[in-house]
Amino acid sequence: MSTPNRRHRILIAKPGLDGHDRGAKVVVKALTEAGYEIIYIGLHQEPEAILQAALQEDVEAIGLSVLSGAHMTLFPAVIELLKKNNMGDVMVFGGGIIPQRDIDALKAAGVEKLFTPGTDTREIVGFLDEYFAKKESASKK
Repeated sequence: MSTPNRRHRILIAKPGLDGHDRGAKVVVKALTEAGYEIIYIGLHQEPEAILQAALQEDVEAIGLSVLSGAHMTLFPAVIELLKKNNMGDVMVFGGGIIPQRDIDALKAAGVEKLFTPGTDTREIVGFLDEYFAKKESASKK
């Protein structure tokens, strides 16, 4: 469904201790304006709290934003909790200050896509549009 009437539910969270959420809020606004249903749970979220919110809200994707440098711990922790709770089909994407050397490792851990500072929000919307269109196309086969 890559139309303006998207109704996919996406959770956006700021795991860990960093206290800067301006970028996450910009992404929330852009995705909401693009027609996605966004659940923003805010700052200082532990992986377990992100899992619980994902379960309660029945989301299809989780966007994580980390600026603190703890991405190599926090992103895999969320993915592992999803798998342990039979939610391995929930796609995880992320953004923040992530060195290039860590991007491949995070993708190997299960992060679908990573966005670094300065990414145009239209690129994030386009990624999600394409992801959900492929997912819907595959489910029709």
